[in-house]
Amino acid sequence: MRDSFHEELDAIQATLVTLGGMVSVAMVRSTEALLNADIKLAEGVISDDEKIDTIQHDLESRAINLMARQQPVAQDLRILVTSLRMSADLERMGDLCHHIAKLARMRYPNVSVPAELISTIEAMGKTAVKIIEKSTHVVKTQDLQAAIELETDDDEMDKLHRALFVALLDDSWSHGVETAIDMTLLGRYYERCADHAVSIARRVYFLVKGEYASESQPAL
Repeated sequence: MRDSFHEELDAIQATLVTLGGMVSVAMVRSTEALLNADIKLAEGVISDDEKIDTIQHDLESRAINLMARQQPVAQDLRILVTSLRMSADLERMGDLCHHIAKLARMRYPNVSVPAELISTIEAMGKTAVKIIEKSTHVVKTQDLQAAIELETDDDEMDKLHRALFVALLDDSWSHGVETAIDMTLLGRYYERCADHAVSIARRVYFLVKGEYASESQPAL
């Protein structure tokens, strides 16, 4: 009975890793669709978000069912509770990729991003992918050093986010209010995606240590 229980716990962790991989792909594709006005890629991301939602809902049902049947305590209970929360983070990250793709579709056939902001948005997309992949690695390996490093990685995204706002508030901005709103929302999508990835890393740290790492946590 206990062997079966732990096999189910392992399957839930494997599903989280699968979701992380799907979100990483969605981020790559949605950014590419945005910067290249690629309607086919945008539609693919929008469609695939339903798959992420379905997998997350199934994971949630399995975890709750397992809690009801096995009534786990201590570490096993922590695994299930953190898994539920991490799956919600991943589902939300998928939604944010979906939003990026929808913006690309809404402005098609035009490129959504003004020429002078393309390098910033491209950097935000690459940073988001790096953070998503590292958070997935943390889930898979419980690498606490990588979990702590994600706080610093997120600082890189915050700097890019601030740089985007500096450009939007500059007196030389000539693209109007509508594009400014688009870019404000876009920056928020990338920034929030990174925040969710950091949240996942913090939950893994809690799972292993039984406490949350402080933001000033030293390297292990």
